[in-house]
Amino acid sequence: MATIHDTRPQRSDPARPRPWLALMVFVALVAAVSLVGNLATMSGMDGWFESLDKPAWQPPDSVFGPVWASLYVLIIASGWLVWREVGLSRALVPWVVQLVLNAGWSIVFFGLESPNWAIAEIVVLWVAIVWTIATFWRIHRVAAVLLLPYLGWVSFAAALTVAIATMN
Repeated sequence: MATIHDTRPQRSDPARPRPWLALMVFVALVAAVSLVGNLATMSGMDGWFESLDKPAWQPPDSVFGPVWASLYVLIIASGWLVWREVGLSRALVPWVVQLVLNAGWSIVFFGLESPNWAIAEIVVLWVAIVWTIATFWRIHRVAAVLLLPYLGWVSFAAALTVAIATMN
């Protein structure tokens, strides 16, 4: 017996905007966080940061921009993939939280010139990233795995923050 297939175009879910439009929203959110972080970083680079003692294993300044640009692409992709699975839901709460905390570290470390408080902030950021990965793992494993380099870099940044705070 032959089956009849419905060949009419499927309507998209009206609760979700077009995927590419949603992707642009994710890009805009991460770009805003990047801008806030960069502005805070530049405010602390006026001599304060250069005056600090730093560990010999700190990468050159030229490394941070490309690393963060790459990580931001992964963060965008991860959030967008989960959105495509579940739409706007509580599953994206940890993604938003870690994003806010991401900007917060630059504000605390560079803007407020407080490496000691930045330690506490980056620990909370690290926990938020782990929370995001655990939440995403249940929904879209690729989205969760995309955040592992970010977790690794924030782990390194946490060690660097502790070293700088300890040395100064």
